[in-house]
Amino acid sequence: MNAGLGRVVRSGVGRRRVQTVVMTLTTLLAVTASVLAVGLLVASNEPFAKAFARQHGAHLMVTFDPAKATADQLAATAHATGVTEASGPYAVVELEPVIVKTHDGGFPVHARLPAFTVAARPADATGLDRLELTAGRYATGPDEIVWSAGNGPFAVGDQIEYPDAPGQPTLTIVGLARSVTDSSMAWAPPATVTALTPKDKGRLQMLYRLSKAGTEADLTTGQQAIAATLPDGAVQSSASYLTAKTGSERVAGVFAPFVVAFGVIGLIMSVLIIGIVVGGAVGSATRRIGILKALGYSPGQVCRAYVMQALIPAAAGALAAVPLGNLAAVPILNDEGDAFGTGFVGLDWWVCVVVPVAALAAVAVTAFVPALRAGRLRTVDALAVGRTPSLGRGRAARTLLGRLPLPRAMSLGLANPFTRPGRSATIAAAVALGALGVTFGLGLALSIGEVQAAMNKRTAGDVEVGVMNAAGPPPPPGMPARPAVDQAAIEAAIKAEPGTGRYFAQTFGDATVTGLTGTTELVLFDGDSSWASYDVIEGRWIGAAGEAVVPTAFLRASGAHIGDTLTLASGGRSASVTIVGEVLDLSGDGRRVIADAGPFTGWTFDGPRGGTRYQIELAAGTDLQQYTASLEQKLEPVGGHADINAAEISQTVVAIDSLAGLLALMLVAVAGLGVLNTVVLDTRERVHELGVFKALGMAPRQTVAMVLTSVGGLGLVAGLVGVPAGIALHDWVLPAMANAADTRFPAHIIDVYSPGLLVPLLFGGLLIAVGGALMPAGWAARTSTARALRTE
Repeated sequence: MNAGLGRVVRSGVGRRRVQTVVMTLTTLLAVTASVLAVGLLVASNEPFAKAFARQHGAHLMVTFDPAKATADQLAATAHATGVTEASGPYAVVELEPVIVKTHDGGFPVHARLPAFTVAARPADATGLDRLELTAGRYATGPDEIVWSAGNGPFAVGDQIEYPDAPGQPTLTIVGLARSVTDSSMAWAPPATVTALTPKDKGRLQMLYRLSKAGTEADLTTGQQAIAATLPDGAVQSSASYLTAKTGSERVAGVFAPFVVAFGVIGLIMSVLIIGIVVGGAVGSATRRIGILKALGYSPGQVCRAYVMQALIPAAAGALAAVPLGNLAAVPILNDEGDAFGTGFVGLDWWVCVVVPVAALAAVAVTAFVPALRAGRLRTVDALAVGRTPSLGRGRAARTLLGRLPLPRAMSLGLANPFTRPGRSATIAAAVALGALGVTFGLGLALSIGEVQAAMNKRTAGDVEVGVMNAAGPPPPPGMPARPAVDQAAIEAAIKAEPGTGRYFAQTFGDATVTGLTGTTELVLFDGDSSWASYDVIEGRWIGAAGEAVVPTAFLRASGAHIGDTLTLASGGRSASVTIVGEVLDLSGDGRRVIADAGPFTGWTFDGPRGGTRYQIELAAGTDLQQYTASLEQKLEPVGGHADINAAEISQTVVAIDSLAGLLALMLVAVAGLGVLNTVVLDTRERVHELGVFKALGMAPRQTVAMVLTSVGGLGLVAGLVGVPAGIALHDWVLPAMANAADTRFPAHIIDVYSPGLLVPLLFGGLLIAVGGALMPAGWAARTSTARALRTE
């Protein structure tokens, strides 16, 4: 009997080819979506902690003066109180690179960049802060360097010159790498860094892991213990891993709400579709189960046979879904890793095991229930159920809908869902989830696009003029001196240049705010900036001297409110401004004051953020390239340079957009397969009825109309339910994402569903349903009358 049972299983799988293919594809997509959803949920959980462990990150990075402490003395700090591991010392130097060759159009060739740190790092370094290459290879030659991935306008093959280094060497960027704690901007072999270092400009860097490093206070204690083992003045600067950790966790917090939303939708959709496909396949075989019982098979054997018939194609789909899910996850996790600053890591191995096993368990349970129920029926009842539809089911709906002024084929189609209300409700729920996913994903993409546009308003001009950095060591002998910065001449050149429309100056610096610890970035606007205001959340943009706007994060950190007065100080000077608005600004940690320059006349800023930029809007009809080239020629002698202002592209926005698009597409595909399977089941079960209709004169196009209408009504209702639900989910997730980023969003970023967008979205459920039903509708129309009437 077991051999016979095996033949029953094999013949069932082979005979029902359409259902077998649909079940395989459905499981394939459902498990792929689930693998991706669970994998993203796992990847978004503590990404920095995982990257920190993987790259063996350092808690503390300290720079020392080699004139005060020798390399041996620094190496001995590995035994300082609280230090558990140390690496170094590594030679480091800060130099200003000049672009010689670049693939990025945002910076012109020969542009001089601010000073960046270059650290010595052997190619085989295995201690703390292990670099992860994202492109190219590690530097090994004397004229090679590796740049920090995601920082700076560089790609593999670009070249930079260090005019302040001995011999003014030109180095080629041969790789891009990521340090989990941003220990340096670039890395090169030790001999290269030594050759780059001007006399008395070199520094030494040590990396430490501490036994207690959970807070800034712990790190300060650890640094003090290290400094106590060295001569006074040896420590020059330090940086902690907490800065990178906070930034990464902030981005992960932004991802979490919508990843959870999409993940839950995907998992629910997968369970629903598997239930529809498997339950329908087993339920439609009730008559055949009666035949098997008549041949002597026990209820248990029948149940096992039909569970195996469901598991075989499901297992094939689940196995294929694991590599497909990993393949689909590569670009998404890569974008997500760039956004988190932690790099790309594949899906956790247990996700690729647990999700397929759970899906197959769901298939087995879903198949077991209807198979057991049918197996327990008396043989006569099972045979009768398989051939005779339940009397009265759906008849009232057909009678009522038949009175509507609709073609008879359409009224029959509209009444069909009432014949099997449970199956119809389940597929309607799946289509509604598909419509919800599309609505939510589209709204999310539009809102994130608005956020990106808001971020671009920080540099709103068509052309941006920067003031060359005049700091740094004098040029080597024989090299021309850098031009002196003449601010008045720069502004006069901008004003006189044909094609200049409107412009204003932005001056950047650090200041202290009374009542707030640490420094705050100060951005001063000089000129009419009304055409380039940030997105205002509450209040208004600055319009007069003494006014300022601040990001949400500043208000939360300081406890200030719109209308309050702030006192700022820098370089022995102080000034007061009144907060007139709350603006959307996600720069850094949000500790920023944007003010009119009036009260700050005469202030100078010497810190790393000091500098001035001009934002220029061109007059209509002005050629952007010609204007920029002409202005650049006039600015270079007076210490300025002009660049075309390229739009900013945030890695976070790229990751969110790609993830939302992929998951929405997968939800639609899974819902469409569910519809396809349901219509196949319905059409096969009603094939004799279709034969009667054809014998009575129903034309093929009427058959297609009837089949499509049978799901079209469900799709329309599902759209009417799914679209509002998607909007509600969007309106809940967006504020949660904003809160994780320590901000709020203006109303226009959330209210993205215009009437012109809602109408096609409302018909989205109809399109999903009709798209899934097209193939079986064509099959029903092509089936001949005689064949349909003969089919059991």
